[in-house]
Amino acid sequence: MERLHHATLFALYQITLLCGIALLPLALLTQRVGFRLPVDRAILGVKEAYEQRRPKRS
Repeated sequence: MERLHHATLFALYQITLLCGIALLPLALLTQRVGFRLPVDRAILGVKEAYEQRRPKRS
């Protein structure tokens, strides 16, 4: 069960990175008009969750 949770978090992290890269042109455009897309917060949140659940290496 732990491996499944770890694999799911890893896949979610990778998908979030892909979406962040795909949304970069839109984020830059919206930033020019004064609106900011919170893509960085989404990526950092998933990254933190993934790193907390990552098995410790000795």
